Amino acid sequence: MPLSERVADLGPFDLLLSVARLGSVGAAAREHGITQPAASARISHLERRLGMQLLRRSPRGSRLTEQGALVADWARTAVEAAAVLDAGVVSLRGSVESRLQVAASMTVAEYLLPHWLLALRAAAPQAAVALTVGNSDDVVRAVLEERARLGFVEGPDLPSGLVARTVANDELTLVVAPGHPWARRRSGVEAAELAATPLVSRERGSGTRRYLERALGGGARLPLVDPLLELPSTTAIKNAVADGVAPAVLSSLAVAGDLAAGSLRAVPVAGLDLTRPLRMIRRRGGGLSGPARDLAAIAARGTPADR
Repeated sequence: MPLSERVADLGPFDLLLSVARLGSVGAAAREHGITQPAASARISHLERRLGMQLLRRSPRGSRLTEQGALVADWARTAVEAAAVLDAGVVSLRGSVESRLQVAASMTVAEYLLPHWLLALRAAAPQAAVALTVGNSDDVVRAVLEERARLGFVEGPDLPSGLVARTVANDELTLVVAPGHPWARRRSGVEAAELAATPLVSRERGSGTRRYLERALGGGARLPLVDPLLELPSTTAIKNAVADGVAPAVLSSLAVAGDLAAGSLRAVPVAGLDLTRPLRMIRRRGGGLSGPARDLAAIAARGTPADR
């Protein structure tokens, strides 16, 4: 569904949030690098667009009306999401001459890295990042071949020559369409049944696929049958599962929204630990400096030390 004209332009909402935080249109105007009359005009235009008064103006400053406070609360999530989107798009657009080359697997690139890049922009506005996205094998090669200073992967195995640090923990989730027979199983499925079921999966080299193969081949020693269908993206896999093609095992980060919306159902897997680390990698020998060090610190906050 297309965005309504009332909310298609988030700039005035961002300005409204600044007025709410700073207490005056003039202070908000200075923060946004515009004149006070221009800021007042933008807020007034937003009020006309929405059909309601958002600010109470007085010589002592401006305060949000009750309706304005509600609009600001609702707008905050959208404005923050737009900032995350912008940080991700800018990184993909970065030139090869950018000071920091980063490679990331699909799960990390889609669900974690944009927030880290937004934090990096706040901490080091001058930092320029160029992001390439691929499966975990692609990321490992990029770091080993020095085409990326930092990499983020989800695979269980790493070659020698790399230093790795866990930056997040993720859990793989077995998902099916709401009409699939497994959706009605409260006790879930056994690992052996999962291993014998052709799934919708990513290509070989995907960290998610390799981790599932490793988990099934651990204590149980269960070989995973070939996928029914291999697809290049998580979104394509989710669509295939929702259409009833076959089950899939995906990151909990990737399916949280679909589970909440009811388009997919999670199925427990008995006796199988599907928790995995998401790791930051760099070449062994030689430290990090500048934007690389800043991004590594942002990603690694609260994580164990390098192994």
